[in-house]
Amino acid sequence: MPRTRASASQLFVPRKASRAQQRTARAGLAEARRQARLAADPPKRSGEERADPELRASYPPSGRPGPASARGGRMHLPAHRMTTATASGAYPFLAEGGLGAEGIFIGRDVHAEAAFCYDPFSLYASGRVEGFTNPNAVLAGIIGMGKSALAKSIATRAIAHGYRVYVPCDPKGEWTGVTRALGGQAIALGPGLPGRLNPLDAPARPAAVSEDDWAGEVRKRRLLLTAGLARTVLKRDLLPMEHTALDLALDLVVADAEARGSVPLLGGIAHTLGSPERLERALGDRAGRMGPAAEDLAHALRRLVHGDLGGMFDAPSTVAFDPSAPMLSIDLSGLGGSSDDTALVLAMTCASAWMESALADPDGGRRWVIYDEAWRVMRHVGLLERMQSQWKLSRGLGIANLMVIHRLSDLLSAGDAGSRGRVLAEGLLADCSTRIIYRQEPDQLAAAASLLGLTGVETRAVSALTKGRGLWKVAGRSFITQHVLHPAERRLFDTDARMAPSVRELAPAEASALHSAAASGGAAPAS
Repeated sequence: MPRTRASASQLFVPRKASRAQQRTARAGLAEARRQARLAADPPKRSGEERADPELRASYPPSGRPGPASARGGRMHLPAHRMTTATASGAYPFLAEGGLGAEGIFIGRDVHAEAAFCYDPFSLYASGRVEGFTNPNAVLAGIIGMGKSALAKSIATRAIAHGYRVYVPCDPKGEWTGVTRALGGQAIALGPGLPGRLNPLDAPARPAAVSEDDWAGEVRKRRLLLTAGLARTVLKRDLLPMEHTALDLALDLVVADAEARGSVPLLGGIAHTLGSPERLERALGDRAGRMGPAAEDLAHALRRLVHGDLGGMFDAPSTVAFDPSAPMLSIDLSGLGGSSDDTALVLAMTCASAWMESALADPDGGRRWVIYDEAWRVMRHVGLLERMQSQWKLSRGLGIANLMVIHRLSDLLSAGDAGSRGRVLAEGLLADCSTRIIYRQEPDQLAAAASLLGLTGVETRAVSALTKGRGLWKVAGRSFITQHVLHPAERRLFDTDARMAPSVRELAPAEASALHSAAASGGAAPAS
């Protein structure tokens, strides 16, 4: 409907008009103008036609009237203070002081634009970070994002801070060059190689433990080792009679070795299990039930003596553990070519048992134990149980465990929900106060967020991380850190070196530069 336009104006007032006539004329003009305004305004709707009061604006277009209108600087709200720990619930990446300058130089804190240093032993001892209950860490990242370089960099720089580094299993042989460059000890095991390790070697007795107590502890470790080896080969749990047969065979072999002044060997245990009459005499059982019970065990342990692992763990150790060596790694790359990783898992179990005899010394100082390619052990309950024991005893033994995997979902491959393997794998993650996450594939983000409790901001950050950049969650505090490598480290840690025609070892000057860079925290362009 077109809008009505109306106006009123005074045309003529007689000159000789009296005052009363003039007042009347002015009143008429005012009334005419009022009528014109009414004619120009749109008709008002009735009450039924008006809009719903819930849909009408609370205030006019000019804003809320009065002193509370927030205009002109008249708004006064009460002050509210919160800590960064509370504010991180909305946005976890806040520019802060980091973890302090004490510890191993890692790289650059992206948000704070400052150096990022990390030392789990210092953080645990000082109590600076609330909720930091253990020195263990997990490192996850897809191939090619720099997680191996980070693990090797931590090991290299930890040595400069007085720590020692142990690598119980090196399935790809990547740590051998690093170990030798740092003056450590690298042991290569495999068919045709001269190295021998006896997993039944007894560790040195701590001064605070009596001989009887230590003998019982050594026996328990040996029994757990042999039971784990048999369970891995048989791919099932041992029966009660099999546990008894293994117990008897171990005691007989240890007694024979002590009488000869030698060390017990796995081959002796396998031979004794194949002699049921000897087991029955030791048990005092004339029913002849030990023979069938020990038959499967004898064949299972025979693989370590005459099978594909023969010659590696069935003889006295040809190498002695050097407690003064800065680094020790066990190269098992000669066993990693087969699609069946049972042989590799058996070798990892034996090598870990041999190395744990040195780790059990509480006076051995503070040490790093790095489990590279840890996803291989997730399907084997025996190895998970050994790792869990290391995780639980880390504080008492002065050990920081670092588990390196590709995806967080690798932990879910340990078994079905509620299974023994699944519970152990999730327990390892729960016992890690430090979680380092490099870039994950989009289909892995949901599993990573669920297992680590990532916020939406952190999950989006993980999906966009570039090479050498990772999300560090240290007891609930979050950092985006760019790892920085020294040029000598970059040449030494190059995992693509086998793609080149030859591999060049570090020259003495480069090795010296590597030690100096690790000690001083020197940096080069980011990896």
